[in-house]
Amino acid sequence: MTDTAFYLFGAIAIGASLLVIAQRNPVYSVLLLIASFGALSGLYVLLDAPFVAVIQIIVYAGAIMVLFLFVVMLLNAPQEDTEHDVRMHPFAGPGPMRFGALLALGLAAELGWALTRTPSQAGSFAVTPVSSVAAIGRSLFTEYAFAFEVTSILILVAMVGAVVLARREEPR
Repeated sequence: MTDTAFYLFGAIAIGASLLVIAQRNPVYSVLLLIASFGALSGLYVLLDAPFVAVIQIIVYAGAIMVLFLFVVMLLNAPQEDTEHDVRMHPFAGPGPMRFGALLALGLAAELGWALTRTPSQAGSFAVTPVSSVAAIGRSLFTEYAFAFEVTSILILVAMVGAVVLARREEPR
């Protein structure tokens, strides 16, 4: 049963992630990303990490993806640019394509390196078991308070940027 669920959630996560980048409509891409996050949440449940699974749903599929969907709808971007728009765009051309291909090769090399390492080669981290959700919250708001607040400011700046980009100039 566990193996079947793992393969099912894995297939959904991979399939939805591939469809995210294959969609021409950004709203569909956001909805497929939510499906991918849901499948990842199922994988966390299989790893006996229910708190992480719930946080995955609440934070990513809930808050962040609603923000993405809000930005996509606010910008009113119904589909990708046409080939004419892509040719006229200043960042289109062989340079960014080569850079993207180089980044993809780097990611593939890193993934291959990570998958071929043996457990004895992997770095060992001091794992301290978390006793409760209260301990996680205490740690989040004491040790990691700065990172938590910086993340919230980053999300706020992204929302303000989306509003500025979507603002329409009134003719004078």
